[in-house]
Amino acid sequence: MSGSATTGARTAPPARTEFPVFRPLATRWMDNDHYGHVNNVAYYSYFDTAVNGWLIEATGVDIRTLPAIGLVVETGCRYFKPLSFPDALEVGVAIERLGASSITYRLGIFRCGEPDAAAVGRFVHVYVDAQTRRPVPVPAQIRAALTALQEGYAGPGALP
Repeated sequence: MSGSATTGARTAPPARTEFPVFRPLATRWMDNDHYGHVNNVAYYSYFDTAVNGWLIEATGVDIRTLPAIGLVVETGCRYFKPLSFPDALEVGVAIERLGASSITYRLGIFRCGEPDAAAVGRFVHVYVDAQTRRPVPVPAQIRAALTALQEGYAGPGALP
């Protein structure tokens, strides 16, 4: 992962400074598993919620109504420390790669106020026509918001 230091064979968790925007999220009672920590499946829900929530705010449109939709084609997560209900979280969002029809996001899950991520993830959207499901270019509204994110304009209505 770019920007992360390594210690021996283990990668250090990313720092807050590696993410230009953060989305608040709260853990839920149902996120905990039998072992008393957030189950791995919940992290993917956090990624999905953070990315799509940010896209809706940054573009100012309901992305579900666009003629092209983003389908998740790849995800991954590396865990550094456990989380548990009732932790308050922030999900950092960054762009790893912006292609013609796909976006690779880098996501960090942080306890509120902590400097290092508890987990870091990778999340790939491929844009497809909503009807045919064939790949299409990233919609203009979404590309503009993603470009703004890469340039440091990350908040609601992200366009400068």
